Amino acid sequence: MRAINILLLLLLVVMTWIGAFGGYYLKKASSFNVNLERKEFMLRLLFGAFLYGVSAILNIVALKFLPYTVVFPLTSITYIWTMLISYFLLKERISGRKVIGVLLIVTGAFVLVS
Repeated sequence: MRAINILLLLLLVVMTWIGAFGGYYLKKASSFNVNLERKEFMLRLLFGAFLYGVSAILNIVALKFLPYTVVFPLTSITYIWTMLISYFLLKERISGRKVIGVLLIVTGAFVLVS
C-alpha cells in the first residue's frame, strides 16, 4: 500500500511538471507573429495544449485514487516548476518576493495535506 501512495505522489509531481511545461509552450506561442510565423505558432500552441491535456488526464487518474483535498492542494507544486522554467528558459527575473510567495503557497498546501 505504501508503494502505491509513493507512486501516486510521484504521479502528482509529474502531472504538475507537465502542466508547467504546457504553460511554457503556450507562452512561447504567444511570442510569434501569427501572420508571419503561423507554423511555429501552431506547433507551440498545439504542443502546449497537448501537455495541458495530458496533465488534466493525469489529474483525473490521481483523483480516482487520492482524496480531492490532497490532489488539488498539491497541484501548487506547479508554481515551483513555473518559476524554474521562467528563470532558466525564459530568462525572467525572479524577485525574492515571488520566491517567498511561492514558498508560502506550497507550505500552505502541505499543511492542508498533512
